[in-house]
Amino acid sequence: MYNYTLGFIKYQDHILMLNRAKQPWMGCWNGLGGKIKKGEDPLFSMHRELEEETGMTIDVASIQSCGYLTWNSFDANGQGLYLFLIEVDETFIIKTPLETDEGILDWKKIDWIVDPDNLGVAHNIHHFLPVMLSSEDNYHYHCTFEDNTLISVTKEIIL
Repeated sequence: MYNYTLGFIKYQDHILMLNRAKQPWMGCWNGLGGKIKKGEDPLFSMHRELEEETGMTIDVASIQSCGYLTWNSFDANGQGLYLFLIEVDETFIIKTPLETDEGILDWKKIDWIVDPDNLGVAHNIHHFLPVMLSSEDNYHYHCTFEDNTLISVTKEIIL
């Protein structure tokens, strides 16, 4: 249904973030993910993207679906993406910061990421990441943008 995935790898009170080298959100910290290939299931697309972007093998069973995110208009193909949370233990070690083709990977404290005054993070993350971290329910988050400025985010539980 949607063209992209976006996942957040959590270890203790940190999330592995990517400072994006490309649009959309170029120069901002964001989760990991990417385009779903034709015929690919969103979960397995997320698994593939995580391994491509981190170089680490991730157990697909650790990838939890958290719903999806849509937007009215934005500088990306398609109008939505699937959201995932991945909790890892100390065996998943990535020494950061690490420069990749996609940007710079680094572990960031959750409080820093979700601070609404933090303008260095993709502007909609603080609206949905806290819910992803605290709820087992899946939600549809809808972002309304005007001229690349986030105006509002609505949240509706997916039954």
